[in-house]
Amino acid sequence: MAGLRREPTARQMRLGIELRRLRDAAGLTGREAAASLGVSSPQINQIESGLTGVSEKRLRRLAAIYSCTDEELISALVNMATNRAKGWWEEYRGALPTPFLDLAELEHHATSLREVQFLYIPGPLQTEDYARSVFSGRVPELPSEELELRVRHRMQRKAILEGRGSGPYEAVLHEAALRIRIGDRAASRAQLIALLDVCESDHIAVRVIPFDLDGFGGTWTAMMLAGGAVPKLDTVVRDAPHATGFIDSEAQLAVHRTLFHRVEAASLDAERSRELIHRLIKEL
Repeated sequence: MAGLRREPTARQMRLGIELRRLRDAAGLTGREAAASLGVSSPQINQIESGLTGVSEKRLRRLAAIYSCTDEELISALVNMATNRAKGWWEEYRGALPTPFLDLAELEHHATSLREVQFLYIPGPLQTEDYARSVFSGRVPELPSEELELRVRHRMQRKAILEGRGSGPYEAVLHEAALRIRIGDRAASRAQLIALLDVCESDHIAVRVIPFDLDGFGGTWTAMMLAGGAVPKLDTVVRDAPHATGFIDSEAQLAVHRTLFHRVEAASLDAERSRELIHRLIKEL
């Protein structure tokens, strides 16, 4: 067996989590699964922890042992296990915190992306000046070299919007996120203009929740819902002050899908959202 990974990626850990869920659903212990596969119990633990990889042959054998007949799910798990191509984010490994890399990898593999933001423009839609202002406000202050690395990484995340075959992307923003001046007046105006420009793409939708909406309790929770190859592999990303959290339990996925649909229903349609953004640009 190859050496164990020192720091599995979020994608590698998710594969292990899904295999453990299949085992739990089958009512088998790790020891029983190992015996059926012809490996040791620690090897099953290592696979389920993302500490080691699993071949397509072994993964399909495990699926059979677990009586899993969902071929779409199995094929998606096989792809997660065997697609080991290194993405652009790997150049930042060791230079930026791991969550930055995990987020970029998640976005890269997502079939769709839906975001809700109340105070900030979503990362993939930010201009360079806006992103630099966001990172400049961090406490403690970032060294200039790391700040520029974060800005460059954020700009490269735009590949999910600009690449050939990019999946659908929808952002629901509160009007507050459009009005708060993260940088100066010029940077704010340029950001809103860039937001209008990106709305011209057929696969990108930006919708706004206006201040004057009556009766909006909302969720007041910023989040990203990344579509997996199958719904069971969807992921919700939640930002906290000191960490980025990935949520993948079926119950929580269902909750966050409901929350997203709630804020989406409260937002203006695409045309009226563009009109509001255009009006805000004139005010600047």
